[in-house]
Amino acid sequence: MLRLAEVTNKDLVYDLGCGDGRIVIAAAKDFGARGVGVDVEPYWIEESRRNAKKAGVEHLTTFNVEDAMTVDLSNASVVMLYLVEWSVGKLKSIIESKAKPGARVVSYCFGPENWTPAKVESCVDVNGQTRNLYLWIT
Repeated sequence: MLRLAEVTNKDLVYDLGCGDGRIVIAAAKDFGARGVGVDVEPYWIEESRRNAKKAGVEHLTTFNVEDAMTVDLSNASVVMLYLVEWSVGKLKSIIESKAKPGARVVSYCFGPENWTPAKVESCVDVNGQTRNLYLWIT
């Protein structure tokens, strides 16, 4: 997902529904990007912070207990969506209204209706299933 978005050390990557923080941590560790992870579950935010510290990238990462539906995306240059299909659809209007023009949005498996992706790539997950990654430019 990060390679598809062509993340660099100049990016601010937001991961909506960040879980254990692996996408934000990889953005920091592998690309030198700053990252923000949001999740509604305090457990995942604490886990993400522990994982970032363990990876040595806590200075590049921030994790907040926050609802993806209300997060401010105005500074994001990249938005990551590793979510279930219905939540990706709900986020479409939020991303359209809050993300700055030119922000790259990458989704695993699902894309919002009526959005034409700039690029689609296939990957094989850990279970051997082929999945699609979608890239949009706001």
